[in-house]
Amino acid sequence: MFYSYAMKPFVRTLLLALVLTTGVTAGAQTLEQTLAAYKGKDYATALAGFKRLADQGDATAQFGLGLMYASGQGVPKDEAEAVKWYRKAADQGDATAQSKLGEMYDFGRGIHRDNAEAVNWYRKAADQGLAEAQLKMAATYDLGRRVHRDYVEAVKWLRKAADQGFAKAQNDLGVMYEHGRGVPKDYGEALKWYRKAADQGDVLAQMNLSGMYDRGDGVPIDRVEADKWIILAAASGFKEAEMLRENVERRMNRKKMEEALRLANEWKPK
Repeated sequence: MFYSYAMKPFVRTLLLALVLTTGVTAGAQTLEQTLAAYKGKDYATALAGFKRLADQGDATAQFGLGLMYASGQGVPKDEAEAVKWYRKAADQGDATAQSKLGEMYDFGRGIHRDNAEAVNWYRKAADQGLAEAQLKMAATYDLGRRVHRDYVEAVKWLRKAADQGFAKAQNDLGVMYEHGRGVPKDYGEALKWYRKAADQGDVLAQMNLSGMYDRGDGVPIDRVEADKWIILAAASGFKEAEMLRENVERRMNRKKMEEALRLANEWKPK
């Protein structure tokens, strides 16, 4: 399994970087205005707009309506109704809806649990290039829960998502290189992918990168660098990072700890 301490469920935001106006009637609402209402948590307006547009066959609106029913935003939570609208959008080829429909099958939300259908919809979304779905396909093959375990296939999907800059996939690809799963063990590659994810602020990657510097795996032991990365990870409130920080700093003098803290304070995500 990937060395991920907390794999949060994927949540698609509908917010598409819009500069929009609101305050129009539901009948006149454009998709952009409906999305703006959703962004502003004006769920009554968003619901009316999504319903009208979804009934007209707009896939983005169908997905939005599914999301509102799945989350209970402006309507009573109804996962079966969410599945209905996700399916309508997924059948039109909306990749995020396909991924969410796979998730509903995967966890039996609003529909009977069906591993084969979950993989089917994840694959459709992943084949369209959706990084989150590619990560799900990688996890599917890494864990062997719905298919035969295949680390090479897991690496293939991780690389597709990692090459898009998806931090979770970059971290997990680093794990595969560090432990030699699906690829030859290569600490240099592990460091490269951990750093890409850590530079984006991914906590697990920051912890993994700290460990590489602390142990001297692929690089000379550098406790200042190890402490810098674990300080950044611990800032997220992750308790295990706090414990690892204590372990690193037990082997450092005050001057080096101050230097690590200075570097951590100067760090900015890329």
